[in-house]
Amino acid sequence: VIEHFREGDDRTFNTDGNGALQDMPVVVLMNEGSASASEITAGALRDLRGIKLIGTKSFGKGSVQELHRLHDDSELKITIAEWLTPKRTSIEKNGLKPDTEVSLSDDDVKNQRDPQLLKATEMLQAEINAKNAKTVTNNSIPTGEGSTGGIEQQ
Repeated sequence: VIEHFREGDDRTFNTDGNGALQDMPVVVLMNEGSASASEITAGALRDLRGIKLIGTKSFGKGSVQELHRLHDDSELKITIAEWLTPKRTSIEKNGLKPDTEVSLSDDDVKNQRDPQLLKATEMLQAEINAKNAKTVTNNSIPTGEGSTGGIEQQ
């Protein structure tokens, strides 16, 4: 992610974890309560891994702030920069728009339904199925005339 300062300077933060989850199917659930670090993470996952965001637009808290203690022990919070996703999308005041918008109504809450979670599960299952189909196709042995594709007939 990028910390973008008003003067035009940028500081980029990269990570290169161990990759244990790199091939795992992932989606991110978000809503108007998703703010700050969760938005930064969701934006980075979408930009760098193409991970889909599901739900409603996030809060839009992408500011970087510093606290300054004053002589009377009160504090002053000053915004010094904003967070940008790796593709330079500003989060501040804009939030992140989901790739798939799914609302949660009062009726859903009352009846203990979660259409956002259901959509996420559906999208993950589709991704898993597509990956499995690709694996099966890539592992298939082309057969020629009269060939049994490596399977012995009895």
